[in-house]
Amino acid sequence: MNLAYKKAIADGNDLHYHLSEVKDGRRRFENAFQSVARMILEGDIQKVVVNGKTTYDFRIFRTGKKHVIGMYDEINSFVSFVKDAAEGGSSKEMAFVLVGEPGNGKTYFVEYLCAKYREFLAKDINRKYTFRFRNIDRLGSYGRIQHIESQTYEDPMILAMNLFEDPEANKAYLAREIGFAEKEIERFYENYRPLGACSGYIWNDIRLYAGGDINEMLNFIEIIPVPLIESLGTITGKYPAKDKITSSAVDLLGEESIQRLLHITDTNNPYRFDLRRGALARVAGGGIHFSDEIFKNKKDLVQVYLGVIQNRVIEIDGFKWPIDTLILATSNNSEFHRFLAEKEEAPIVDRCRICYVSHNTNYKLQKELTAYAIGTEKRTTLSREYLHQDPNLNYAASVAVVLTRLPRSEKLTPVETMKLAAGEVAGEKSIKTLAEVIDMLNQDPEIINRFGQKGLGQRNLGRAIQLLIESSETNEGQCMFAYDIFKAIERIILDYVTEANDRIKYLEDLKTAKGLYRERVMTEMFNAYMDEPLAIRKDVLNYVNMIIGIDAENLGPDKMWKYKDPQTAELKAIKIDERYIKSVEERLGLKTEEQRETFRTSIRKIYGQKISINPNYDFMDNLELVKAVTDVRLKSDIAGAGSLIGALANRTNEENQKLYDRMIHTMLTKLHYCKTCAQKTIEYFCTQEDEQ
Repeated sequence: MNLAYKKAIADGNDLHYHLSEVKDGRRRFENAFQSVARMILEGDIQKVVVNGKTTYDFRIFRTGKKHVIGMYDEINSFVSFVKDAAEGGSSKEMAFVLVGEPGNGKTYFVEYLCAKYREFLAKDINRKYTFRFRNIDRLGSYGRIQHIESQTYEDPMILAMNLFEDPEANKAYLAREIGFAEKEIERFYENYRPLGACSGYIWNDIRLYAGGDINEMLNFIEIIPVPLIESLGTITGKYPAKDKITSSAVDLLGEESIQRLLHITDTNNPYRFDLRRGALARVAGGGIHFSDEIFKNKKDLVQVYLGVIQNRVIEIDGFKWPIDTLILATSNNSEFHRFLAEKEEAPIVDRCRICYVSHNTNYKLQKELTAYAIGTEKRTTLSREYLHQDPNLNYAASVAVVLTRLPRSEKLTPVETMKLAAGEVAGEKSIKTLAEVIDMLNQDPEIINRFGQKGLGQRNLGRAIQLLIESSETNEGQCMFAYDIFKAIERIILDYVTEANDRIKYLEDLKTAKGLYRERVMTEMFNAYMDEPLAIRKDVLNYVNMIIGIDAENLGPDKMWKYKDPQTAELKAIKIDERYIKSVEERLGLKTEEQRETFRTSIRKIYGQKISINPNYDFMDNLELVKAVTDVRLKSDIAGAGSLIGALANRTNEENQKLYDRMIHTMLTKLHYCKTCAQKTIEYFCTQEDEQ
C-alpha cells in the first residue's frame, strides 16, 4: 500500500474507511425510499379517528412553527407508498402525484417534507456520501481537468459494488478486505445498480492506467458528503412547469458541455455531457425530485418523465445514468382532467400513484390554518398603529370557509356535517351517518363531487383577510372586527367563483356561518353579563350534573346532590333546580316527558364515554345545548331578552349605562376585546340580524 493511499485512509476520505464506517453502523447505505420511510416511521405515530374511521397520525408532519394541518388520509397514502417502495414493491417504479383544487396545501406538503428530509440528512449518521475522481489530469485525455465528481451523486457503495467487472470478484473483495458477512453483501446488492456512463468510463480509464492494480486505482478516489444546500437543488430539487417555448428536456436531463469538450480529447467520453445542468442529476443520490404542476408541461417533457419514472434512468444519446430518486408531483384538477382527455398520454398516468387531496373539512383544525392566513406578526393599520384582532375573527372565518367545503346531503344538515367532521356531537346524528355520507359521495367518478373536494381554499381565505385589513372600517377602528370577514368572503365568492351553482351554495353557507357567529356572540354576551369568561361553560356543566344527579339515591328533600368533580377530584355539592332543567329542555324543543328522558339518557351516555377519556370534557361542542342554556340564562334569569337588549341599546338612564360600562369593562379586561370590537359586538347583539 503506497504512501498516498495511507494518507487518504488517515484523512478519512478513502473508500475503505467509508465501507468500514458502514459496517460499524456509523454511516448508512440505503435508497431514497428507505431513507424517507425511516425518517417518518422512526418518529412518533398515533392513532386518530377522522370522519368515523381510525387512521394514523405521523408526528413528524406536526412539528415546527408552521406545520402541516390535517391531510390525514393523504399522508397515510404517501407513507404507505414510500414504505411499499422501500420494501421493493411496485411503488418503486412509480411517481406519487397529489391532485386537487388550488390552495389546499399540495405544494406546501411536499416542500415541508423536503425541508424535514434535509434536516434528517444533516445528522451525521444519516448523511449521504458520494465520490469524486482526483488527479484525473494524469490520465492524459482530460486536459486540465483535475477533479471529477460523480455527476449523479452515486453512493460510494455503488462504486464498491462495481470495482471489478466480475460481480463475484466484487463480493469476494468486500468480504475479504472489509469483513462484510455474506448476508450483509446480499442486502447491499438488493440496491445494486451499475455506475453511471461517465463514472464507469472514467473508472475504466483508471483501470487501464493502473494496470488493474486495485490499490493504485483507489488512489484516484475521494469520498465526500453530498451538499445539502437547498439553493443548489441537491437532495431536494423542484422543477416548476414552464411555458412551452422556454422549457426543454435539457432542464431535466442536462446537455453537452462546450467547456468540457475544450478539455476532453476523447470524443466518445460520456463526461462531455453536463448532467448537473438538469434538475434530475442533482437529486439522483437518494434525493426527492418535486415536479410542480407536472401535467402543465409540454408533451416531450412528459415523455421524459415517462422514462425516468419507470426506469429510474437518465438517458442521453444512448448513454445511461441510473438514479435513486423519490419522484413527487402536484397537479390541479382542471389540468389533470385535460391531460386524461388526451387518451394517448395514458401511459404516464399508469406510472403514477394518484392521490386526490381534499380541502380541510374540520373547522377546529381550520382555526390553525386561519391563524396562518392572518399571520403571526403584529398587524398594523396603514398609519402604522397597532391593529387588534377580534377574539371571534378566527372562529367566524374558519366556520365560513369550512361550510363551503361540505357537500349537501339529505341525511345531514350543513351544521351537523360540520360538527361531526370535527369529531363533535350533533344531536342524535352519529359519526356513522357522516361515514355513510362520505362513502356514498366518494363513489362518484367525478372527483370534484367527492367529500371536501370543492370549496373556498386557503388562498381565497387569505384574499378575504387582505380585503378585511385594507378596508377603511378596519383601519379607522384599528380592529379586525369578526362580522366584517363575512362581507370580505362574500366579495371573494362573487369575484373568484365562476360556477353559478357553486356561488349560490357558498352564499347560503355564508348565511349559516353568520347564524353560528350569532350564537357565539350570545354566549360571549352572557359571559360578559356574568363578568365571568367561562360563565356559560359552568352553566352547561351545571345542567349536565343536574340531570345525572336528579335520579340519585342519596338525593335528599333539599335537592342537594354531592358528586366528585372528574376534573379536580374534589367533592362538590349542587342544588338540583328542576325548573332550570325544564327551561333548558323546552328551549331544545323537548315537549313530552319521553323526549326529555331520551335526551337526558343521550347526554349521560356522552358523559360516560367522554369523561373516561378526557376528564376536562365540557360539552361546549354541543352547540344546541350551549344555545339552549344561553337562551335560558339570557331570556329568563335576566327578566327577558328584551330587557338586556333594551338596556344595552337604550342607555338614557344611569342604570342601563352602568350595565353597559360594566359589560364593556369585562370584555376589555377578561375576554380579550378592544374598545372597537366590544362596542360593535354589543351593537350586533342588539339587532335581530342572522337569528336562526
